[in-house]
Formats: sequence, C-alpha cells, structure tokens
Amino acid sequence: MNTALLAFSYPEFVGELKQRVDSARLSAAQAVNRELVGLYWDIGGAIREQQTRAGWGDAVVPQLARDLKTAFPGMSGFSAANLWRMQQLHQSYTSPEFLSQLVREIKPRKRGRVTLDAAESQTLSQAVRDIVTAVPWGHHANLLAKIEDVGEKLYYLRATAKFGWSRNVLLNQIKGRAYERSSLEEKVHNFSSALPEHLAEQANEALKSSYNLEFLGVQHAIRERDLESMLIDRLRDFILELGYGFCFVGRQYRLKLGRKEYFVDLLFYHRFLKSLVAVELKIGSFEPEFAGKMDFYLNLLNETERADDDNPSIGIILCAERDSLEVEFALKTKANPIGVAEYQLQPSLPAGMKGKLPSPRQLEDALRTALPGGPSAA
Repeated sequence: MNTALLAFSYPEFVGELKQRVDSARLSAAQAVNRELVGLYWDIGGAIREQQTRAGWGDAVVPQLARDLKTAFPGMSGFSAANLWRMQQLHQSYTSPEFLSQLVREIKPRKRGRVTLDAAESQTLSQAVRDIVTAVPWGHHANLLAKIEDVGEKLYYLRATAKFGWSRNVLLNQIKGRAYERSSLEEKVHNFSSALPEHLAEQANEALKSSYNLEFLGVQHAIRERDLESMLIDRLRDFILELGYGFCFVGRQYRLKLGRKEYFVDLLFYHRFLKSLVAVELKIGSFEPEFAGKMDFYLNLLNETERADDDNPSIGIILCAERDSLEVEFALKTKANPIGVAEYQLQPSLPAGMKGKLPSPRQLEDALRTALPGGPSAA
C-alpha cells in the first residue's frame, strides 16, 4: 500500500482507490481487446493461407464455424459470418493498397515505388498488427462495412486508437466527414512561413478545413457570445471535434497590455504541438481585420503566457464563410501562425446538391440588388 494514502481522509482514501480500480479495469479491458482482435487476426490470416496454399473453397468457413463452436461451447464469436469478417479483416489490412499507404506515411519523402528490406518489412508487419489490435472488434466491423478508401480507413483506425472513440463516436465522425476535413479539403493558413518545417506539418495536421458544430442544434440566427456559451456547455463535444491533443484553458481569456485588457474567445493548449491555441469565433464571413486582431493576440500570448519550452502560439479563426484568396492575402504579412476555417451549424447538403444552391454571400448580393435603391435601380 502506498504510504501516501495514509495521510488522506477516508473519502479521499476511497476516491483514490476507486481511481486505481477503474484504471486497472480499463487496462485489463484494453489488454483483453488486443488479445481478442489479435486472435481474430490470426484466424483470418490462417483461413486465407489455407485457401491460397491448399486450395480450400468457401465451404470451409461454415464447417470451421461448427467445429470451433463445438470445441469452445462457452465462447462466442465463431459464427460463420464472424469468421468471414476475420478473413476480410486480414485481407483488407494486408492488401498492397493498404500497405503502400502505410509505407508512404512511414517514408513520406520517398517518391515512386518504395522498396523495403527484410527488417523494414518485419517492422511494417508489426506496425499493421499494432494498429489493428488497438481498435475494438465492433469498430472494425463498422469500418469494413462503411469505408473502402484505404487512406480513409487508416485515418479512422489511428484516430480511434488515439482518441479512444466509442463505436457511436466513430460512426458520427464518419458521418461528419472527419477524414475529408482533416486530410483532403483545402486548408488556409500561413503555417509554412510562420513556423519551422516540422512544426508547420504538425500544425497543418491539427487544423481542419471546417468544423462540424451540428451537435449544438442551432436552428436560427445566433450571436457570437451565445455561440461561445453553447460551445462551453458542450465542451467535451467541441474538443472531440477539434481533435486529439487539445486541452481547454479558458473562455474570454484576459490579456493585459499596459492599462488595457483584451480577451481571447477560447484558449486551448495543444499537448503535442506544445503550443497555446487561441480560437476566435465569428458568426459572419471572414474579414481581413480578423487576421490583424488575431496576430495581436498571439503577440501578447507569446510575450505574457507562453512558457519557456513552449512553441509559438497558434491562432484559429472560426467563421461562417471564407474566401480562400482573401484569407491568403490577409495572412501574407502576419508573422504569427494563423489558420482560418469554416464551421457548420446545420447538416450539410447531399453531395449531389452541392454547388447548385447559392451561397449566403450570393443570396445577400441578390437581395441587395433587388431592393429599391440597389445597384440595379435606375
């Protein structure tokens, strides 16, 4: 028994023990999951090997399911459907496409075909197994059924392992297009000019092109302060949407310069970037002056709040709409790293409808033109 516990009051003593029990149960559950998925991985691989080398047909799977159920009557998971999923799991994550994607991430600066020596091949095989066994079996079933693109599949595998996503959270992230917003869609920032190369790459990975705030349930016009309050009320959901590594510091975080005070809407600390991250919320379209204000806040944060071993502070401006070219020019002269992203409060249009309806700015221009005294009035 840790002698430090003896100095606790009884409620503190019990609370400390509860935390240790919960931690041990979680570790045990994670170890069991790794062993179970590892077993399923091996079974799937063995079935494929026999089908390839011995020429076994598909009929072997139902027979194997019956034999395993007979041999292990108290153990579930050996249905024919589950055995097919085990085979699919192994086939999906050892396919040349998936392995190539993983190699490109391991050796990002290599171009064209990447060859691996024996040691590197062994490392790759172990890396695949580690990624697969870090994710619960039920999550794999969802990924195998819903995701075909290998890059997307690898993204959700890694995110689930890092963030500890539940199955429902994983489904919501897939539905919310987290992969596209983190990896594919255009991001607008000046990280490459404001940060060292290695840090700029990490900051780019941490920023999304847009943020899905549908969980707030907003159905009407809203003020910036109200939006801020709603995000604080749903802070866990907001941090989940921001991504792994964000830690909340404060709301309306006060900064002083001489006799004046300034307030950052939301302040976070990113554990892996080792940077303070200031978030400013704007309910309208991006305006160039937003960048100047954020640059000023970052100067103050670096001067008054940044620890000696921290990296430069980073700013994220969240707005309802942005023009990428306008943002690019607004950030050209800014020395501090700033990213500008859109947020989404309501469900997005189906893919087939995108681009067929006017944007908020187009509607605004059309109304302004149609009103008496507008540009088209003679």
